Formats: sequence, structure tokens, C-alpha cells
Amino acid sequence: MTKADIVAKISERLGLEKGDVQSTVETFMEEVKNSLETGDNVYLRGFGSFIVKTRAEKTGRNISKNTTIKIPAHNIPAFKPAKVFVEGVKTKTEIAV
Repeated sequence: MTKADIVAKISERLGLEKGDVQSTVETFMEEVKNSLETGDNVYLRGFGSFIVKTRAEKTGRNISKNTTIKIPAHNIPAFKPAKVFVEGVKTKTEIAV
């Protein structure tokens, strides 16, 4: 599902203009991004949490030059789904083989 699909479904369900829904969705995503960039986590009950995780410094390998490199500590965005979200996905989706 793409952002356009989400906008179309919300627009159809609520009877709103696609342009209005698209600006709302984009504003929501921008606010989540801005919050994470400032180090604030975003908690949506029943859905999940957008959080900032800190990765520790580690040693990596440059295999083309056969040398070790130091990868500095850094922050990354992550999503942690709520328990009800996880349970819904577990029970309502089929296992792809």
C-alpha cells in the first residue's frame, strides 16, 4: 500500500477531498519526522510508537581494502507496534509461503 492508496481510502471513507486528506497525511508524517529529529518519541495508543534508537559505536570491515573501520554511535528512527496491533496482524493475516 502506498501513500496515494492511503489517501484514496481515507478520502472515500470520510467523504473528504483527496487534496485535503493528502495534506493531512503529509503534515502528520512531517510532524512525526520533526519530533524524532528533535529526540522526542511519538506514542499512538493502539497503533504503536515511533522512537529514536541509539546504535553503539562498533568496528566494521571494508572488504575491498581489507581494513577495519570505526562506525561511530548514531541514532536511527524505529517503529514499535502496539500489542493489539501485533495480535491483529498475527490472527488476521495468512502466512505467505
